[in-house]
Amino acid sequence: MRPQIPFGVQTGDIGADGALVWAAADRPARMIVEYATTESFRDSQRLVGPSALDVSDYTARIAITGIAPGQTVFYRVTFLDLGDYRTQSAPSTGSFRVPPASGDRDVSFVWTGDTAGQGFGINPDWGGMRLYDAMRRTDPDFLVHCGDQIYADNPIASHVTLDDGSVWRNVVTEEKAKVAETLREYRGNYRYNLMDDNVRRLNAAVPTIMLWDDHEVRDNWFHAQRIQGDDRYREKSVGLLAARGMRAFQEYSPIRLDPDDPERLYRKFACGPHLDLFRIDMRSYRGDNGPNRETARSAATDYLGPAQLVWLKRALLASTATWKVIAADMPLGLVSWDDAGGAETPANGDHGAPLGRELEIAGLLSFIRREAIHNVVWITADVHYCATHYYDPGKATVGDFLPFYEFISGPANAGGFGALERDGTFGPQVLFQRVPPANRQNLAPSQGMAFFGHVKVDGRSGLMTVSHRDADGAILHTTELAPTPGKV
Repeated sequence: MRPQIPFGVQTGDIGADGALVWAAADRPARMIVEYATTESFRDSQRLVGPSALDVSDYTARIAITGIAPGQTVFYRVTFLDLGDYRTQSAPSTGSFRVPPASGDRDVSFVWTGDTAGQGFGINPDWGGMRLYDAMRRTDPDFLVHCGDQIYADNPIASHVTLDDGSVWRNVVTEEKAKVAETLREYRGNYRYNLMDDNVRRLNAAVPTIMLWDDHEVRDNWFHAQRIQGDDRYREKSVGLLAARGMRAFQEYSPIRLDPDDPERLYRKFACGPHLDLFRIDMRSYRGDNGPNRETARSAATDYLGPAQLVWLKRALLASTATWKVIAADMPLGLVSWDDAGGAETPANGDHGAPLGRELEIAGLLSFIRREAIHNVVWITADVHYCATHYYDPGKATVGDFLPFYEFISGPANAGGFGALERDGTFGPQVLFQRVPPANRQNLAPSQGMAFFGHVKVDGRSGLMTVSHRDADGAILHTTELAPTPGKV
């Protein structure tokens, strides 16, 4: 029997001259990629990639580089059976667009987060994870997944009875029947999502820039945490679970790994002259969740952490793009606490001068103002509703920052919840939000609580148009942002 490619292909970490191609085999096999700039594959080139072995759960990746700006690339992946060099898989095909070098072409992308949470998995009766197909139909240049790609701590049962008495039915698998503790179970969470036809179709057509947050390991985790009072877990060390979660995340995501710092995720992506995107990591470098009331910076107040914060400041300062979009895994000004009463977000709810993790955010925002770095926009997900926030220094306790927008959109396929408290320290104002009624929480995607965001940057004017959309792609709200002239 020929090798199989059970989860399709995907690309990610799009660059100025190419992208990373990912696929998985079902046995030890050598990855081979052919690519061309025509769909007929005339004048194609061939790359012999790495071996997919059991140590990586038979996943493999290779970079396609040297592509001209603005070019569309067509590729096909096959796997050569290492046990029988005469046997090769059928090809699995995909495509991606390289960012333009000049400003004569629009650039667009979509973003969301939160997939297969609260027991809402792949429901064939509803058409599977429909929002992924709605994102694909917008024909974006790339997708940003802002974290909670899996819910390792949320098992999937065969059905969920909804508050209106209807039933949401799920595809079920062995690994998703319990909380993830072993590396095999974490890997199984990613394999589960890749069983969905909508996800695979999008992956083959649209590169993804992947973030991670908490549910890739466990709700509201930090490294030193010990699991108390949850009998579902035999393994009580969250640090060990996080190591396994990171390994599975890297194996199943099209991410370029830094040989000098293999677990580093933060990176800048140049997406044409009008757009730089900055992927940050709000989970890996944080201190323990606690009261979040410290009056001075210390290891306890780390959120991005010193090294990442220095990198972000330098990268923002060096950027010559019109727009600087920071892709974060959590909002800045919403208040959330973990089950032990520790702060999960930067905000602490006291609405006063910066304390705790807010000190780090205040320093970053002050730097952006001091260096006159205009046109900085934040995108995120995490809170299971969609919203547009405007951070207004005139309405903030601390006004040492330039005004900016934060756009929140999600979940992709998880439970929908109501709005969180806003902390007044940085003055977030709600311009739009879509939340369920107060008496109805944890609504299913089929009950209207699945969202994604869409961004288009006009190639000529630099105008940025941001819209929130539902699972069918219908536009719920639109914001148009003209770039601030002067130093960008």
